[in-house]
Amino acid sequence: MNTKTNSASGTSLWSVNNLTMMAMMVALISASSYITIPLPFSSAAITAQTLVVNFIGLLLAPQETFVVMLTWILVGFVGLPVFSGGTGGPAKLFGPSGGYIFGFLIVSVLISLFCRKVKDIRLQTAFLIIIGIPVIYLLGSVQMKLVTGQPWAAILVQSVLPFIPLDIVKCIAAAALAKAMRRTGLFLS
Repeated sequence: MNTKTNSASGTSLWSVNNLTMMAMMVALISASSYITIPLPFSSAAITAQTLVVNFIGLLLAPQETFVVMLTWILVGFVGLPVFSGGTGGPAKLFGPSGGYIFGFLIVSVLISLFCRKVKDIRLQTAFLIIIGIPVIYLLGSVQMKLVTGQPWAAILVQSVLPFIPLDIVKCIAAAALAKAMRRTGLFLS
């Protein structure tokens, strides 16, 4: 998706198509928050969010990705139920699992930046797994540690280890879906 530049003012304008796609991505990340598998030993749950975060980063330009993710975070911050399990509000954002949300913002933009430079889907998928997942885990773990005060070993068991296998699968699925969507011509390839 390209942006148009208004040469008279030097500002960047998004087309109706861009804005529609961005709104759909906000809706998609919000809907993915409802697909959850709670873990009895963790305040974090398995969700479809990781798949969608990767998907957004793979398809949208960096500035569009940033706006989509920031909009989603702000909508959740004001209390609309768009975070995991249909929750919202500052308590969720700054609670034990809120670091994942901040990780999603950062990682989606990093993915988008990488994918604008590297077009090989295999390298993009490797980036999702080798860089994306660890950054999300790092931010999620640090916030969980700061909020709960639990030892690092407990944090790893609660917020990292149970998620690794399925997150790898979600990265591969996101790359495959993005590859198919790029063929439509609506997104940058």
